[in-house]
Formats: sequence, C-alpha cells, structure tokens
Amino acid sequence: MKAVRIKVISVALLLAATPLCTLAEVYVLPPGGNDVVGAMITVTARADDTLLDIARRHGLGYEDIVRANPDVDTWLPGEGTEVVLPTRYVLPPGPRDGVVLNLAEFRLYYYPEAQAGQPAVVMTYPISIGRMDWETPLGRTTIISKVRHPSWYPPDSIRAEHAAEGDPLPRIVRPGPQNPLGDYALRLGLPGYLIHGTNRPAGVGMHVSHGCIRMFPEDIDYLFGRVDVKTVVRIINEPVKIGWNGDELVAEVHPVLEVPEPDASIEASLQGEASLAPAAARDAMTALTLQFVAATNERPGTLDWDTAEKLLVLANGIPAVTGHKIKDAATSAASE
Repeated sequence: MKAVRIKVISVALLLAATPLCTLAEVYVLPPGGNDVVGAMITVTARADDTLLDIARRHGLGYEDIVRANPDVDTWLPGEGTEVVLPTRYVLPPGPRDGVVLNLAEFRLYYYPEAQAGQPAVVMTYPISIGRMDWETPLGRTTIISKVRHPSWYPPDSIRAEHAAEGDPLPRIVRPGPQNPLGDYALRLGLPGYLIHGTNRPAGVGMHVSHGCIRMFPEDIDYLFGRVDVKTVVRIINEPVKIGWNGDELVAEVHPVLEVPEPDASIEASLQGEASLAPAAARDAMTALTLQFVAATNERPGTLDWDTAEKLLVLANGIPAVTGHKIKDAATSAASE
C-alpha cells in the first residue's frame, strides 16, 4: 500500500494563517468546489499536560486526540512529547447552513449566515453523544428555544438508573455546579434532546451522555450567543467523508458508529416541521464508496483504493489525499 500523505505545520504558522480563529475553531469556508478546512499541526506537551488538556486547548475532544496519538500516554504524555492535533477537517456532506452534528466523528459544525463584507465561515467543536443504551437519534430538526442557566428535569428512566446505583436524583436539579446541563442549553425539536454544556468536561468527545449533545462550557458559551432559534439542525452519522481540496480528493475516516434506525414516532412528533435522515452505511467500505460516488458525481475523479483501504483500517480521523481530479473527463471510463 502507498503511504498516506499527511500535511503537518507548526502551531505558530497555523495561527498566523488563520486570523479569524477563536480557540482555533472558526475557519473561513473554502472557495466553491472545495471541502477542506484547517490544517494538521503539532505541539509539544508540557510537564503537567494530559492529552485531554491539550485537546481542549485546541478545540478537540477525547476520541480526536487519542486516535491521532495512539502511541502517546493519555494521562502523562511527558514533557517535550510531540502531540499531533487533527485540526484539519473534510466538511460533512449536505447543505452548508445551520448546525450539523456528525455523530461518527463526535463533532458539531455551525455555518452562520455570512455578514455583509465578511467571508463565510464554519465553526466546529467537539461533542459528546449518547452512549450505547441511550443513543442520539439521526434526524433533521430545529433549535426551538435557548435557555440560560437551565434546570434539569431528569426523566424517570434516568432517575431509576441513578437510584439503582445508590445515587438518587431529585425531580429537579437547579442551576449550579451539580447540574449536568451546565450554564446553557439549546432545546431541539426532537422531544427530550438538547445541545448543552456540562459539569464534566473531561467526557467531551466520548460516548457518555443520555442521548443529548454535550459541549465544553466555553464552546457552548460561544455558540449560544451566535445561533438563533429556528436554526436547522441535521444529525448525521458519516464515518467517512470525502471532499475536494483543489484537484485532490481528501478522505477522513472514523470508526463506524452503530446508531438506531430512524424512529417513526420521533418523526411524527415533529409535526411536519422536519424529517428524519436515512440511516448511515453500516460498514466502512460501503460508506467510502457512497462518499466517493457523491464527491465525483459532477467532478470526475479517481480513487487510490490501496490508500483508501489503509485509511479504513487506521480510522484515526486524520484526512489524507486519496485521489485526484480526472483532467480529461472523456477518458474517465478508460482510466477506471
């Protein structure tokens, strides 16, 4: 198999090249026909760092940083250890508006409306999603309300779970340090589901919630003041993303995440306001094939299948070049 090409630049160069970055999480959208933002960078660990500390400082979650650094100790990287930051992203498929939650990569994308005289941007943040027995559903909905300092009304199922563990919950958890919703919540049209902060930030980027979407406190604080009620939210599960960067096809692969099929009862509850999306591919090769076909539907390209298969095995979320544009589309059939 051919080696996977990864572009890595220093953190100083990245920050100089992206003056609009806030916590390295706001990127100018690429020109039309391009789908890649950000850049791979490396930083040096300090003596008292954990990988989670480094991840949070650079807009990454647990799975992001651990998968990109499989040979580095999560809790004690060691002073002077070089840590790879996977801060290069293939934008998720579909419309570039509103909020997109890609469960497979534990990541949120927000496309605010472009301001007059300013370039269009995308904001991206790590998230936690529902654990295996409390899955976050796929779908298309909207933000129906915004709440500062929310109270938490734990459902009976969660109260029963805590009671069985000897940790009974009250019917109402008031705002404060014991409230798992943190200081801000965005209520979705999917009944019972929120995008919210957390009082346990170490879990961001993991499979830990009861179905809601958790964000770092500073990230939901930043997003809360910029996203509006009625903003469209798409919840997708795309373990493989393929997009264009100039004449290069770039693939980004994450482990396949098992999620439930769309629930007709949830769809009915939306009362025609939105509709659920189809379930994502259940295996990585199918996902890769579907994304390659979609990326080359209007722009012919070839895929290096050896490189692509290597990425499927790694599934570390690091984008790499996997193909190129066919310069003479008339010869595409022969080249395939």
